[in-house]
Amino acid sequence: MTLTLKDLERMQTTLQESHLDYQLELVEGRISIMGPCDITSSEIGARLSYFLNMWVIPRKMGRVYDSSGGFILPNPDADLRAPDVSFVKAEKLKRSQRSFAQLVPDLMVEIKSKTDRIKPIVEKIQAFLELGTEVGILIDPDKETVSIYRLTNEPMVLTSSDTLMIPELFPGWELPISELWPPVFE
Repeated sequence: MTLTLKDLERMQTTLQESHLDYQLELVEGRISIMGPCDITSSEIGARLSYFLNMWVIPRKMGRVYDSSGGFILPNPDADLRAPDVSFVKAEKLKRSQRSFAQLVPDLMVEIKSKTDRIKPIVEKIQAFLELGTEVGILIDPDKETVSIYRLTNEPMVLTSSDTLMIPELFPGWELPISELWPPVFE
C-alpha cells in the first residue's frame, strides 16, 4: 500500500494527540518514523546552523532550516524529507510559508546519530543530489569527519584539522571542522 502526504499528516496528528515526539518522513510511499537523536548530534546541528546563519542572515543569502523543516521533493512519489540542516537560496524561496516547502534545498546536511547506519544516510544524500541539491554533507561525530558530496565528484572527507568551505553557495565562508564538535568544559 502506497501512502500519501495526507496519510503522513494524519499520522502526525495522531502522534501529537498521544504526546509522542517523532519526526516522520514519507519515502517512496512509506512512512519512516525517527525518534529524537542523541544530544551530541543535536548540538552539532545547532552549532552548524548557528555558524551558517551568522554568514547567511546579514548577507540575505537565503534560509537555514533545522531538522524539523520538511521538503516535498519533485520525484514521482512526492517524498517528504527533512535533512538535519538545510539551506535554500533566497531567490528560490523569497518568503517562508506555513507548509512544507515544495522544492529541493541547495544544501542538505545529515548528522550521524549514535544508532544510525551510514549506508541509508549516504543514500538519502545521493537522492537529494540527483534531484538538484548542490551540496550534501555527512557529519560523523563518531569518527569526527565531515564528508562533502557533490553530484559529479567523489566525496571529500575532512577531519578536525581541516576547514569546511562551500564556495558555490557561501563564497568566502570558512568553518574550521573542530568548531563543529561540542566543547568540553573543565
